[in-house]
Amino acid sequence: MKILLIGANGTIGRAVRKELETRHEVVTAGRNGAELIVDITSPDSIKEMYVKIGKVDAVICAAGATYFGPLTELTPEKNEQSILSKLKGQVNLVLLGHEHVNNSGSFTLTTGIIMEDPIVGGVSAAMVGGAIKAFVESAAFELPRGIRINNISPSVLTESIEKYGPYFPGFEPVSAYRVAKAYQKSVEGGQTGKTYRVY
Repeated sequence: MKILLIGANGTIGRAVRKELETRHEVVTAGRNGAELIVDITSPDSIKEMYVKIGKVDAVICAAGATYFGPLTELTPEKNEQSILSKLKGQVNLVLLGHEHVNNSGSFTLTTGIIMEDPIVGGVSAAMVGGAIKAFVESAAFELPRGIRINNISPSVLTESIEKYGPYFPGFEPVSAYRVAKAYQKSVEGGQTGKTYRVY
């Protein structure tokens, strides 16, 4: 398969690339240091990326910024960061990209545990994760030509526990390798409209 991996330089993205590149052609995309430069907050940038890559068999998004902070400090402007990047960015990858995905191809988006198991300071991130999950479940009915769509919902990563651990008291961290296997299942399997929880 020819796979477009957005967010390839992040912790999850690197693990996904390592898992898939031994069997598939993986083309990386991101804000910097990737084969294709893309800003997922910009529809025009997404369109340019798809024109450059042409047809693909799978699109994976392991990118998307969200705001973390107390609800009392969450302003519309701060919340917009999550909406523009994590939510609209991933949704627009599908809306602008399905014509570039081959028959029976797939999209795999990224959500996260806190949309179902909230944490203090995670309101904005949880909100957009829940929205993406609902989008995936609905889009699965309507995507043409047998194209599938799923989302991956990981817990906090073992590799990131030092940085994010204080936000996730009592949560069991999971390895990036385990999370990457869920992306493999989405890309190489046959299911659609699913949330793959890695907790």
